[in-house]
Amino acid sequence: MDNAELVMLFHCPGPIAPYPLEGELQNHAVLHQMRAPKHSSAVMGARLDARVLWPLATCLCTALLCLCQAPRGRAAAGEEEEEEEGAAEAGSVPLLKGSALLLLLAVLLGSLLARCCGSAGGAPRHGAGSGWGAAAARRGALEGFHARQLRLSPHVLGHSKAHVGRVVAELVRAAKAQGLQPGPLALSLRGDFVRIGSAYEQHKVRSPDCFDVLVPLRLPPRLEPEPRRDLGPGSGPGSGPGLGPGAAFVCGLRAPAGSGWPRRYRPFTEAFCVEPQGRCLLSSALVLRWFQGHLQRCLGAVRYRLQERCRISLSACPGRPPTLHILPCSDYVCCHISMAVRLIPAIPLGDALYLTALPPEGPQAALAQEVLWGLNASRQEQRLLSWLKEQAPASSCHLKCLQILKGLRDLRRQSLEEPFCSQWGRVLSSYVLKTALFSLLLQGPLEAWDERFLVERLEDLVMYLRDCLRKQVLMHLFLGNTSLPEAVALPRFLKEAAPVNLLAAFDGPTLDMAAFQLLYTWSQAPHLIRVYSRPRYLRPMPAPCRHVTEARQELHGE
Repeated sequence: MDNAELVMLFHCPGPIAPYPLEGELQNHAVLHQMRAPKHSSAVMGARLDARVLWPLATCLCTALLCLCQAPRGRAAAGEEEEEEEGAAEAGSVPLLKGSALLLLLAVLLGSLLARCCGSAGGAPRHGAGSGWGAAAARRGALEGFHARQLRLSPHVLGHSKAHVGRVVAELVRAAKAQGLQPGPLALSLRGDFVRIGSAYEQHKVRSPDCFDVLVPLRLPPRLEPEPRRDLGPGSGPGSGPGLGPGAAFVCGLRAPAGSGWPRRYRPFTEAFCVEPQGRCLLSSALVLRWFQGHLQRCLGAVRYRLQERCRISLSACPGRPPTLHILPCSDYVCCHISMAVRLIPAIPLGDALYLTALPPEGPQAALAQEVLWGLNASRQEQRLLSWLKEQAPASSCHLKCLQILKGLRDLRRQSLEEPFCSQWGRVLSSYVLKTALFSLLLQGPLEAWDERFLVERLEDLVMYLRDCLRKQVLMHLFLGNTSLPEAVALPRFLKEAAPVNLLAAFDGPTLDMAAFQLLYTWSQAPHLIRVYSRPRYLRPMPAPCRHVTEARQELHGE
C-alpha cells in the first residue's frame, strides 16, 4: 500500500473494521512477511509452556492435599471413637481452608504464567497461528453472504423468465401488426426479441425482478445500416467531434446504386435521421422516441388480453428505453414478484450483433446524444460462457466470484456519498466486472478456478481489476481482440474493429479513488457484510412459491 492510499484511508467514508488489509498477491508479499511472526518456534514453545504448566500446577496442588490428609487419617485411626469424631469436627475447618488456599494459589500461578508467556513471545493477533482461522472466517462470511443475499432460486427465476417471455411476446406481436399499417418507408418491428443480461447468463443477484430484452427493428427495404466509429470523412476512428469514448458507434445508411437514395427515402430520413457534417446518420434519439410512442399505442390491446394474468404498464423517460412493469395476478403466477423489463430497440447488423439505442454512459456532447449507438454482442458472450463452462472444472467458481464482487460493490455504495457514489457504480458497472473476469479467465489455467479456491480467485479478480483502474486501461473483450480462443468464432466486424478502452470515459482521480475503494471493500468485506446485512438494509425476499408449498404439504400428508 503506497503513501497515497494511506492518506486516503483516513479520509475514507464509512466504518473501518479493526483488522488490516489482507494479502495483495505478489505486490504485497513483503508486507505479509513483515506481518508473519519471525520466531514461530519460540512462540509455539511459550504457548506450549503456558498450556502445560497449568495442568502441572493443578496436579501438584492435588498431590499436596492428598499427602497432607494421609497422615491425619492414620493418626486418627488408633484413637477412640469419641475422640475421632471430635478431632474430625475440629480439623475439618483447617483442612477446607488449606485446600481453598492451595487452589487459589494454583489459579493465580497459572494466570500469571499465561500472561507472562503471552507478553514475552505469545502468538500475535494476526500471526501464523491465527492465519488459518482468519481465512476460514473470511470464506465463511463470503459463502454466507452469497447464500443468503445473492443466490437466486432457480425455480423462482425460471417462473419469472417464463412469464416475462409470454408478456413481451404478446406486446411485440401486437406492435409488429400495428407497424405494418403506415407503409414500407417507415420503421417496423421484426417480430421477435432477444433475451440479454445477467438473468440469462446465470450471474444475476438478489432478486429476479429486472430483465433486459432487445427488440430488433426492421429498416425500409433495400436499406442497410453502416456502423462506424467516426462522424465523417477525414476523422479517424473514435476521434470525430462529439463522439464519446467507449464502444459507441454512429449508424450511417447504405442503399444499392440506382435505388434513388436519398430522394426516394426522404420520408424516412426526415423522421429518423440527422445530418451532421452533411452526412445522413440514423438518430438513436429519434428512433427511441418513435419506439416509445409505438409501444404505448399497442399497450391497450395487450393489457386487455392479459388482464387475467397480470397488470402491465409502460414508463418512459426522455433518452432512456421504455420499461415494462409487470404485476402478476395472485391466481396465475405462483411467485408474486413485481418485474420490470427494459425494452431496448436494436438495429440488427447480422451475425447476432446489434446496435442499441442505449449509448454508453459518460460525458458526451449534445450531438453525441442524438447519433450515438451502443454495440451489443451478447450472443458472443454467451458462446464464450459456454466454452468456459466446458473447459473449466465442474465445480468452477468463476460465476460465483462475479456475483460476490457485484454484491460487495452494492454494499459499499450504501456508505458512499455523492458525487462519487454514482461514479462508483458507473466505473464498476456489471459489464466492466464481467469483462475483467473474462480477461482473467482467459489467462488460465482454468483448473485453478475450482470451488476450493474461491477466496484466492476472488482476490485475484480484485487485484486484476485494481491494476486496470490504476493503469486506466481495460480493453473491450471482443472489439479488435485477436487473442480469443478459436472455438469462439467472432464476426468479421468485431475482428476488424479498432480496440476500445472501456475506462477511457473517466478521469485519472476518479479511477484512482475507485481503485482505492475497491481494495478497501475487499479488505473490509466481512465487516461490510456484517454491518449491511441487518434487516434495515436488506431487500424484502420474494414470497415462497405456492406450488412448492403445496407439494411439501402433500408430501408431509402422505
